[in-house]
Amino acid sequence: MGFVRACVVAVVTMVVPAVWAGAIAVAIWWAGNPWSWIPLFVLAGVGTLALSRPVCQLVRSLVAKWTSTVIPAGYLEVGPVTQLSTGYWWNGTSYSRSSKEAREDQELRLRFKDPANWRDLRFVAIAPFTAGLVAAIPPAGVVAAVLGFSQSVPLVGVLGLVVAIASAPYAWRPIEPVAVRFLRPSAAMALADRVDELTAQRADTTVAQAAEIRRIERDLHDGAQARLVALGLSLATAEKLMETDPAQARALLRDARVGAATSLTELRELVRGINPPVLNERGLVDAVRALAMDSPLETAVSAEVELSLDPPIESALYFGIAELLTNAIKHARASRAGISIARNDTAIVVEVEDNGRGGAEVNAAGGLAGLRRRLAAFDGTLELTSPAGGPTRARMTVPCE
Repeated sequence: MGFVRACVVAVVTMVVPAVWAGAIAVAIWWAGNPWSWIPLFVLAGVGTLALSRPVCQLVRSLVAKWTSTVIPAGYLEVGPVTQLSTGYWWNGTSYSRSSKEAREDQELRLRFKDPANWRDLRFVAIAPFTAGLVAAIPPAGVVAAVLGFSQSVPLVGVLGLVVAIASAPYAWRPIEPVAVRFLRPSAAMALADRVDELTAQRADTTVAQAAEIRRIERDLHDGAQARLVALGLSLATAEKLMETDPAQARALLRDARVGAATSLTELRELVRGINPPVLNERGLVDAVRALAMDSPLETAVSAEVELSLDPPIESALYFGIAELLTNAIKHARASRAGISIARNDTAIVVEVEDNGRGGAEVNAAGGLAGLRRRLAAFDGTLELTSPAGGPTRARMTVPCE
């Protein structure tokens, strides 16, 4: 595995030098007027610009896959283009005749002023002489071994094999520190991205709060408030009929008692929609167990008994689990589910797995996207694995001390 990774790192980091080596080889082979070499080096420069971003994106994905170190790309995003009443399209800096031209012009401008592109160019210039050279040691040892044994020089072959075997587990590892050092966004850009993220979270929270307030107002107005008004009218009428028609008054009082009980039930349901009583009284673990008992799925809950969290985090995780179980019933057609709640040194980790048909996706307007936004308010994350045919596994992580 180490040998394969070393070969991959060597190939990826040597792509751009290979382009320049090819241009120089063609120029030497041509051996004509030196001015004729200029187009070759221009093409090599264009190739470097075109390959720098794909190479760096591949390096980021390899580092994340091999070491679990996520390196944010930090590329500037293309903004929206707007069609004006004149028919032209405005991209924030210039007018174009079509939306395609407006976006292409915007992407071209970002290409040169985006600091991430300059970081990519710096990386493809430095990586071949750092991580690339180290990663080339194992394949170079194999080549030396093959040549040594084929040329009847066994000492060279043995040394080549020893070098390849001894260096293979470690030769690919320098790619991580080199990539982190030269590809991660600057502190200023990371701070700007964090500000944008917090601004979006604040907007989502404000919208969610406004929607919740409207829901409560609507439920109160249409339900409990109307019943309480009717209750008051019934009591007033019964008071007037007490002397003249006691039987009718008693009937109105019975209706009023039923209305009061119904109003109380509606108010309890309304409060339960905000936070279940068991969550407020007994905490997340017992609330999840009660939720599992009420679920039509065969649900197993594995959780730490001693788990104390702030109420907002408990609420977010509880409703997240409820959303995932609802999706398993409604969309995945699952029959069994498992819930695991654990705490490590840095975070609370909740995993929900079902045996449904899989294929779940996070859509912008779906419930999973809303759950991801709810967790993002606490710097939490939602990771979803749902291949076609199942199973579906969702992992919610919320940082905490």
